[in-house]
Amino acid sequence: MAKRAKTVHGMFLPRAYFVTNGQGTSTESHLNAFDDALSEAGIDECNIVYISSIIPTDAIEVKRTRITPGTITFAVVARMDGDEGEVIGAGIGYTKCRDRKGASYGFVAENHGYKDEDTITSELFKRMKRMASDRNMSLIDPKVLVRSIRVPKDRYGCVVVALVYLPFTAEIGERIQWTGEG
Repeated sequence: MAKRAKTVHGMFLPRAYFVTNGQGTSTESHLNAFDDALSEAGIDECNIVYISSIIPTDAIEVKRTRITPGTITFAVVARMDGDEGEVIGAGIGYTKCRDRKGASYGFVAENHGYKDEDTITSELFKRMKRMASDRNMSLIDPKVLVRSIRVPKDRYGCVVVALVYLPFTAEIGERIQWTGEG
C-alpha cells in the first residue's frame, strides 16, 4: 500500500498579489534600462526573487502596493531587453482554475521576445489554455498584461511585466513582525 504524501505548508504562502509593468530606456546600458523599467513598475526597491508560476487557491489580486525597500519579494517576471529600432515585448497571463472538484489553484504564463503586444497576448492565451488542458482544468477569468515598445535611436530598452506576491499583510500594508516563536 502506497503511503500518502504529507502536505507541507511553505514558509511563505502568499495571500495576495498584484500585477504591474514598466518600460525603460537608457543611453548607458541594458541594466540601466532594466532599472528604469522596474522603477516605472514600482518594484525597483525590492530584492526580487524570480519564481515559477503557481497562484495559491485563496490568493487574491489587489491593487499595486508599495513594498518596504529591501524586502525580499517573490515575483513571476517577464522581461525583454533590446537595442535601438527593435520592437521588444513582454507579458504575463494569469488565471485561477477549476477542476472536477471546483475552484482550484491558478497559474501564470510568461512570454517575451521581439514581438508586439497583439502577438504576445495571443500566445499567452494559447499557453494558458494548454496549461489548463494539461492539468484537466478549465480557466476562470484569464487575464493578460503586456508591454511593448520600439527602442528609440541611440538607446537601450527594456520592458518588464510582473506578478508580485505581497510579503506582508496587504489589507493594512504593514510588515509581519517576527516574535521568535514557532
